[in-house]
Amino acid sequence: MPTTVSALADVDDLRVPPWARRTAAAVVWASLPSALWRLAVVLGVPLGLGQSEYDAMLLPGWGLLILPLMSLAQEGLAWLTLGLVRPWGEVWPSWLPYLGGRSIPVPAAVIPAAFGTLACGTYGVAFVWTTLHAHMDITPWGNWLLTASYLPLVAWGPLLGAVTLHYYRRRTAAARVGTHQ
Repeated sequence: MPTTVSALADVDDLRVPPWARRTAAAVVWASLPSALWRLAVVLGVPLGLGQSEYDAMLLPGWGLLILPLMSLAQEGLAWLTLGLVRPWGEVWPSWLPYLGGRSIPVPAAVIPAAFGTLACGTYGVAFVWTTLHAHMDITPWGNWLLTASYLPLVAWGPLLGAVTLHYYRRRTAAARVGTHQ
């Protein structure tokens, strides 16, 4: 059966545009500075912090475990954003029993991503408010470095929201095109 030109145009419209790929990658890059800052704290890199700040981060002690795990979790969640613009975010991996090779239901990706958007957006606002009202034991250059490391996280919520909305529209449009052929 021949494929019509309009069907090909519809399929071309469903591909991921460069802006969406760049936006998803920006989430990964936006989360990296704060993760590296926490790892620097654990490694003992002088960051202008007073002893009371190390005590608050449970360093030395549990903070040596908690801070790297926070960084790994944060980066892992940021990398999941790439699934919204890559094929692995649309089809379950083949090694999964029963699900392998099947299409990922749109709500299975969109609902967690929407909650992530809300959580990251809330965190961004809380970060700005806390930073403006914090009384930390930190040097001026340490405060500048801390702010520069964490400020990119403010963008995480809006960036994730844009990619999530695009994923939803693209995947639901693909389902509509698939049913009309």
